[in-house]
Amino acid sequence: MTESPQAEAPPWEVLSSRTALRDRWIDVTADAVRDSRGNVLDPFYTLSYPDWVHVVAITAADELVLVRQYRHGAQAATLELPAGAIDKADGDPVTAAARELREETGYTAPAYRHLDSLSPNPATHRNRAHTVLALGATLTHPTAHEAGEDITVELWPLPRVLEGLGRGVILHAMHVASLLLALKAAGRIDFRLKDAS
Repeated sequence: MTESPQAEAPPWEVLSSRTALRDRWIDVTADAVRDSRGNVLDPFYTLSYPDWVHVVAITAADELVLVRQYRHGAQAATLELPAGAIDKADGDPVTAAARELREETGYTAPAYRHLDSLSPNPATHRNRAHTVLALGATLTHPTAHEAGEDITVELWPLPRVLEGLGRGVILHAMHVASLLLALKAAGRIDFRLKDAS
């Protein structure tokens, strides 16, 4: 049996499409679609954002570089990975990751490694979230926060972060996924399945 990350399914037929909302951050499309069983769904909304990067930056002292900032959707200040949209000027996720890390935290790293590109929500989102690993991160620059960014930088020892994941220390589900993927890629954790007992 061959493994495929996405099972093949008949595509939905797009009967019509219109823009419901568009601004600098989001493009909401309202489609009328016919699914594989002949059902018409109208409207079916999809959201298009710029692609995002999540930066898993680890210092030589084995600390994770995190940011705490107010998130209006959650109406709380949340602890997160440095992250942001890939600008047209960036060109690729690694360049965007280096820029976002430097702007949000003042940290840079000698090398950046692009690990994966995941969908935030394949049911409705058309963009990708890219995970980038930055080892040996050091504080080299002042921060450069944009309007609406009220960011505090925090350094957390890796064991403390992992212990807190099950208690919601990082609320953002995509950031948890990126962190676990990056720690596996760095050889710090493994995902071997244990026997059920």
